[in-house]
Amino acid sequence: MKSSVITSPHQLTLELEPGLAERYRSLRDCIATGVYQRGLKRVAIDLDMAPSNLSVQLSEDPSRHFSVDSLERYLEATGDMTPLEYLISRFYAPDKRDAAMQEVKRLHQQLQQAMQQAGIV
Repeated sequence: MKSSVITSPHQLTLELEPGLAERYRSLRDCIATGVYQRGLKRVAIDLDMAPSNLSVQLSEDPSRHFSVDSLERYLEATGDMTPLEYLISRFYAPDKRDAAMQEVKRLHQQLQQAMQQAGIV
């Protein structure tokens, strides 16, 4: 969950925004939101398909699917990495995220030490 604090001299407001895994029902829902925010026709052109075809693929119709190839083209064309972030937040277990962050911190400390020893910092 993402939060932000807005302060003024007289009031403190805390705004909480749900995480991606809570905000979207599925990957398809996440992609559809991005498509409709950018404009269905524009994204359909980028994906080289008819807007009506794209709309049906993003609907809940079980007989039509938004392919992995279309997802790759969507990511390349729009630069919208929200679908990838959604998958990470949904499937990458918190304990693995914590372990990865600890490893990043450890490597950062090692890098700082090496730079100090080399006289770079």
